[in-house]
Amino acid sequence: MTSSNMLTDPAALALHRARADGSSLFLQEAAADEVEDRLHMVNKSFKDAVVVTPFPDVWRNRLPSARLVADDDRLDLFPLSCDLVVHALSLHWANDPVGQLIQCRRALRPDGLLLCAALGGQTLSELRSCLGQAEIDLTGGLSPRIAPMGEIRDLGALLQRAGLALPVADSVTLDVEYRDTAHLMHDLRAMGETNALVHRERRFARRSLFAATEKLYRIHHAKASGRIGASFEIVFLTGWAPDASQQKPLRPGSAKQRLADALEVRETPLRD
Repeated sequence: MTSSNMLTDPAALALHRARADGSSLFLQEAAADEVEDRLHMVNKSFKDAVVVTPFPDVWRNRLPSARLVADDDRLDLFPLSCDLVVHALSLHWANDPVGQLIQCRRALRPDGLLLCAALGGQTLSELRSCLGQAEIDLTGGLSPRIAPMGEIRDLGALLQRAGLALPVADSVTLDVEYRDTAHLMHDLRAMGETNALVHRERRFARRSLFAATEKLYRIHHAKASGRIGASFEIVFLTGWAPDASQQKPLRPGSAKQRLADALEVRETPLRD
């Protein structure tokens, strides 16, 4: 991938993650908790697991037998080498999200499971709208300051594009309160989630931008407690490597009983 097509600056992203505070990774921890719960509900045991993650310490005690792999553009995965891949909350920084999922699918043996946790489009919607409006009001323009994050429908479609079977997408939203926007941005920095976009503004933002953002945030998203709210949507994508043993939809017209008979209702033909 050429630099002109890249969304994320790998050097900036690595620098931001290196500054992350391990005690502030509550989003990573929340995603890991949910992944553990979902794996317990799967009626299958996994012997060869891989976790793709930028923060391996979060996973060392959760899946101690899993191999931990960095979320590089080219993943350190081998074809047909595992029966479980967890992609942990970093897809929004991927320069090729579909390519990430394809690499995971190729690493799975038939009937292996991919479980991906990704930040969804409602994440930081409050900050995105207030910061954008403040910048437009002050400068008449808009620069990329928050990474784009896919809506659940779009993220779910990636599973099919990656060649995975039985795709399912659902989401969990965490509502978090902060003292002010400075507190929120400090937390994003501690999570390693500050702006690493290739086309980001390289100059320091003016203080007036943050003051205007704070004012708009207070107007539109203040809580009764006097704090402000921020949303973090975590989308969970589940798909299986295709296998002949998996359930498949019936061919159209192959039903042996009419739906009206099964429901014990009268069927009313439609006019031509």
